Parts: sequence; C-alpha cells; structure tokens
Amino acid sequence: MPTDSPSRLLLYGNAMWSSPYVLSCFVALTEKGLPFEVHTVALQEGAQRSAAYVETSFTARVPALVDGDFSLSESSAIIEYLEDKWPAPGHPALLPQDLPQRARARQIMAWVRSDLMPIREERSAEYVFYPAASLPPCAPLSRAALRAVEKLVSVAERVVPADGGPLFGAWCIADTDLAMMLQRLVKTDQPLPDRLRAFAEREWQRPSIQAYAGVSRPPHQRSLT
Repeated sequence: MPTDSPSRLLLYGNAMWSSPYVLSCFVALTEKGLPFEVHTVALQEGAQRSAAYVETSFTARVPALVDGDFSLSESSAIIEYLEDKWPAPGHPALLPQDLPQRARARQIMAWVRSDLMPIREERSAEYVFYPAASLPPCAPLSRAALRAVEKLVSVAERVVPADGGPLFGAWCIADTDLAMMLQRLVKTDQPLPDRLRAFAEREWQRPSIQAYAGVSRPPHQRSLT
C-alpha cells in the first residue's frame, strides 16, 4: 500500500463551512499530515447538482475527496480511504489499532451519522460554527429531540472515560464525530453531564478542529446539517 504523500488532494465542502461530515474529513486530512486544498460548494444555490460536481461526487453531496483521477464521496468512506492509503506508522492513525476498539470507533461514527435526527434538525451545525447572535434563537427541544438527547447521553456515558479524555486512550476520528454531536448541545446551553461536556470541550480545542472552526465564514444562510 503506498504511503507517499500526494502532490495535491482536493476536499469539497459546503460554502458555509458548517458540515459535520466535512469537518470529519478536514480533521482526518490534517491529522494525517497530508497536503490538501478545500474547494467550497454553494449548497444553498444548488451547486451540488451541477453536472460538473456530480462528476466528482455521484451522490451530489459534500464532502467529496479528489486524489488524482479518483474521486470519492461520503465522509466515512473518505476516512477509510485515507486510513488505508496512508496507514500508520507512516502517518498518524485515524482509528485505533486494536481490532475491537477499531470496530467500536466505526460503530460510533456510523451511529452519529444515522441516528439522532431530531437533534440534528433542531440544533443544526450552524449553532456550533456561527456566533449565536447571527442565528435565530433556539426553540425549546421537542419531545422527540429530548428523547434523542437522552439516548445520546446514555451512549456517550458508556464510552467517554471518567476523566473526559479520548474514547480509546489515544485520539481517533470517532472522538471528533462524537464531540461534534455533543457540541450541538454545548453551544445551545443544553444541560449535559460534566464528564460529557468536558470531553466535548477538550476535543474542540484540538488544533485540527480549531483550524476548521476558525475559518472566515460567509454570512449565515439557513440550512440544516
């Protein structure tokens, strides 16, 4: 398996820099130490449906990764591709080396992408990446969202260590994904157990995440991600 760094990787993300899935891939590329550029797609204008972009991302979604003449969409697939093509020890690992822990990390990543929809709908990622003053005030969480919060807290309390540190003793990309889901509640002042809040806040200070969080964004336009 090749371990040499590419001359150029392209990551396509949304123009508002607010996608949790683009965040995950951005962090993965940064942690791997791979050179890459970010090209933005104006989802609010339907640019993802253009023929040119569909050639790059046949799911017509962000993120998409371009590596030479190969392109790939869906964040979990992109992360697996990066981990397989530029594995440890030549490059920092994105997933635990221990097989059961690796499987658990993948489980957590799949879960936060496929479940908890009421949280994602009522506490969109814009609340994480945009100043509160630029956003509509949050409505109280619905009954369905509160049930989703209970589920999130229940699962997170089973996997987050007592000290609020990394899930598996050393950082992996599942830490970022779980912290992103928790940050939807942290940034909107939803009560959380101290350990989970500490985990989410500690992970958020990671330089690779701060590099994404700190970019200059265009004025907020409403979208749910």
